[in-house]
Amino acid sequence: FVGLEVMLFQTGAAEVVASAMLSVSWLLVLALFMGVAWAADWLAHRETSKAIQYAGLGLYIVAEAFLMTPLLYMAVAYSDPSVLPSAVVTTLVVFAGLTVAVFVTKKDFSFLRTALVVASFGALGLIIAATLFGFQLGMLFSVVMAVVAAGFVLYSTSNVLLHYNTHQYVAASLALFSSVALMFWYILRIFMGRD
Repeated sequence: FVGLEVMLFQTGAAEVVASAMLSVSWLLVLALFMGVAWAADWLAHRETSKAIQYAGLGLYIVAEAFLMTPLLYMAVAYSDPSVLPSAVVTTLVVFAGLTVAVFVTKKDFSFLRTALVVASFGALGLIIAATLFGFQLGMLFSVVMAVVAAGFVLYSTSNVLLHYNTHQYVAASLALFSSVALMFWYILRIFMGRD
């Protein structure tokens, strides 16, 4: 993911990608990403072939890199230079702390599933409404979503520790990466909102 982002920014393609994605309906971008994410997850969980599992993980990483590019471009081009490094460090520290909490307590956070699904559908509804009716979701939404993302990190990490088999490491990697990427998205939005 980081390698793809560096390549996009070093070649100047990030500006082109950001411009193209921001010129179309964000609902279309979101719908396409959700479809690709579903397909990638399905592939990563296939027991038939490791190559298919890695293809699913690779597909998700590429899709996430493109989805993240407009936000990263805005952070780099229009924000204080400290915003991006601060968001990266904050995300890594929070992720590390949550991961340590799961590994130390060995607690099963699968009970969070229903709340996370409900929160996800609520957030999706708000995002659709904001896009259709032209209002901003604001800082509070980003903070709440960062907390929801932290819940996904706890849920995913606990599943990796307690429920995934050792041969399901590709699917486990995708689950953890998607949780961390979601958290990074909203933490970066919080730092950009403080600018």
